[in-house]
Amino acid sequence: MRKFDNLMLSSVELFCLTVEKGNFTEAAYAASLTPAAVSRSIDRIEKRLGVQLFQRSTRKINLTAEGIEYYEICKQAIDSLNNIEIKLTQSQATLAGTIKISLPTTYGHYRVLPLLSEFKRLHPLVNFKIHVGNNNIDFIKEKFDISIRARELKDSNFIARPLEYADLIVVATPHYLQENGIPISIDDLSKHECIQFLLPSTRQQVPWLFEVNNQVVQVNTQGSFMCTDDILATITLAKNSAGLLQTYKFLVEKDLETGILKEVLSQFSQSSRPFSIIYPSNKHLPKRTRVFIDFLISKLQKQY
Repeated sequence: MRKFDNLMLSSVELFCLTVEKGNFTEAAYAASLTPAAVSRSIDRIEKRLGVQLFQRSTRKINLTAEGIEYYEICKQAIDSLNNIEIKLTQSQATLAGTIKISLPTTYGHYRVLPLLSEFKRLHPLVNFKIHVGNNNIDFIKEKFDISIRARELKDSNFIARPLEYADLIVVATPHYLQENGIPISIDDLSKHECIQFLLPSTRQQVPWLFEVNNQVVQVNTQGSFMCTDDILATITLAKNSAGLLQTYKFLVEKDLETGILKEVLSQFSQSSRPFSIIYPSNKHLPKRTRVFIDFLISKLQKQY
């Protein structure tokens, strides 16, 4: 039996304690109550149930048949509650359990998924259920703990914590630039094949973003190649000389290092898109989720 608190001590717990101590006086002492208070608590249970639980004498009490049955059930219930409290408390202290997350395809593959094994080494009892995709999700119905998205948050029922601003750059292969020329200004884009990505939810073209005179401008480019759902398809096209592409720098850093792709219009490529961690504002976050969010922010957040 756990240590009792007068403010939380229930009549059922008092009943079980009385059975185990053998009389009202010992139970009262263990619970820091008076014998009269214990007796009144037992009386209330008997009145509610309409049965007698104890056969009372001046020196001892004995359970009735109904009392034995009631005690066995109550003891099992209290033990179960104690066990789950211990389990939940330990899981909070040691970070155990499952975190269900939803990630956009590119950011998931290139930024978040490579970090999960490190978090797992730090907290080996934490498991992950991972959804990777660009389609909309029903956050509540599908019981996600967090999601990461590259869009502004308009729903006040959710909290968005900035994770990082991902730099956007324009790239092409040296072969494409040799065949079609190097763009010098934003106006030059109208003379080039510009690989497009369409939003999966609306099938609308994603505009290219540039910084001109310290202001962000949107440019609707034109091209023969329009991709949707999988943004990595645009990179494959660009690497095979299909045209210019504006994409996240983190997606093509290795290709820039090896020379497969070359950056152009760098003087205008100071724009970026924000990625944020999203979770319900009314949900109490388990410690494992809070620690995981702080871990991602410490790894990915840049100064901006």
